[in-house]
Amino acid sequence: MTAARRAIPLASGLSRSSRVLVLAAFLAIYFIWGSTYLAIRFAIESIPPLVTAGIRHTTAGLVLLAWAYARGFRFHRDYLKGALALGVLFFVIGHGTLHWAEQYVNSGLAALLIATEPLFILVIGSLMGTEHINWRNGLGLFLGLLGVFLLTGRDLWDHRSLALGMGAVLAGSASWSLGVCLSPKLRLPDEPVARAALPVISGGIALLIVAAVSGETHGLHASNVSGRSIAGLLYLIVFGSIVAFTAYMWLLQRIRPSLVATHTYVNPIVAMILGWLLVSEPLTGRLVVAAVAILAAIVLIQRGTRIPREELSAERAA
Repeated sequence: MTAARRAIPLASGLSRSSRVLVLAAFLAIYFIWGSTYLAIRFAIESIPPLVTAGIRHTTAGLVLLAWAYARGFRFHRDYLKGALALGVLFFVIGHGTLHWAEQYVNSGLAALLIATEPLFILVIGSLMGTEHINWRNGLGLFLGLLGVFLLTGRDLWDHRSLALGMGAVLAGSASWSLGVCLSPKLRLPDEPVARAALPVISGGIALLIVAAVSGETHGLHASNVSGRSIAGLLYLIVFGSIVAFTAYMWLLQRIRPSLVATHTYVNPIVAMILGWLLVSEPLTGRLVVAAVAILAAIVLIQRGTRIPREELSAERAA
């Protein structure tokens, strides 16, 4: 197979061991990233949002880079442009806007807005010729958005005056989606840990620079940082960035981006359940209906992005 291999959907072309790894990676991005909305909320209670995001990704990137070097990876300057591009798209714009916006937009509404990612990916991918919109994945996207809307739709009316925060989250979603579509075309290491490490550390350093230039670092006082914020930040570093993002980058090498993006449909369910368990938010029938719609969306998108068997066989022979 060539270096610029095409991602394939979760289908019969994968071996049994590969399917297990794919399932584990999907579980990571579905459930860990679903919990990070609450972790971000805890972290930014006493740590400025861009500082939070910068520390999170710089620390995670250094850990991942050390791990990659221990596995034999060696940096090449050809990787620099790709790492910087994804660092800006994924983390400076994508995560920076999310961390900042959660000062004004609650986690449920943020999850709903982030769920536009598959729509952006399909539109951008179709313009690039890497994605094809059909009735199955189109219906799946509609059901997914409907399901997420059932979870948090009331917040749209409660936060009509917070257009700036909502616009920031949408800009971040679009930026992340562009990064997803460009990722297979960029020169990055094939080694999965290094492939995750370089964009993470690039984005983290850039976020710290932006935080310093904007004056956010002046608002950070160690004596005022709460234990809950520290716990939230540590969770974001270890699980949100190191574990889940490594799984995410690994999936993007093997699975169609529009299918990988279905995590944006499951994440709000996880966020709602955690809210019920940790802060006694009500668990209603609305959640059950939304869960059914979201799971149906995942099935439709998976089937809509399945490539013909003949194409898959030709690719395996390449």
